[in-house]
Amino acid sequence: MTSVANPSPMAQCLGTQWAQLHPTLQAHHAGGRVMEVGALDVEFPRWMAPVVWCLKWVGALVHRAQPQVHTVVNKETTAAGQAFDRTLTYADGEVLRFNSRWVAEPQGRLVEYVQPWLALELAPRVVGDTLHCEGVCFIVRLGPLQLRLSERWLLGHTVIREHALDAHRYAMDFRMIHPWLGEVFRYAGIFSTDENASRWPAGPCSPHGKA
Repeated sequence: MTSVANPSPMAQCLGTQWAQLHPTLQAHHAGGRVMEVGALDVEFPRWMAPVVWCLKWVGALVHRAQPQVHTVVNKETTAAGQAFDRTLTYADGEVLRFNSRWVAEPQGRLVEYVQPWLALELAPRVVGDTLHCEGVCFIVRLGPLQLRLSERWLLGHTVIREHALDAHRYAMDFRMIHPWLGEVFRYAGIFSTDENASRWPAGPCSPHGKA
């Protein structure tokens, strides 16, 4: 379900490259309201657990590692951006949420807010049949001040890859790689964009929230 009045932030950032995206990825990054269902493998080293727990309290990432976590993603695009409501249900029944809001910025940059004062700036591009997004910096807003901090040296360089598997499914891989410590966080999985199989109920998505 797409919205002509409110194209998705990803479509705005990619510009003419949008036409190069596989139709499945276009459906994934469409505007309007979309629901997707899949399973995520969440991984991080044990020594990262205290850091991930701290990030959980500011709404960034999820703090529990496990393979094949059932995940539902509800998305809604408005003039204010694209709201993501992610619900992860673990094998023992524990439910974690990770919400955020995407906003398109000039020069093809995509900014993901997990709080009004905290965001990650990304640079998306299409390479062959894959959508690549790489971290540029963290953005911290303190009143009228806006700080741009190195994501590479703080938590690790963000690298996201997405590619279509068929007419309805795509694979995604999100990694944070520190120059000294190596891979410090990863989640990856397969999702379905089949709207006939997975419509989501009416009601607004939260623009940002805590995991």
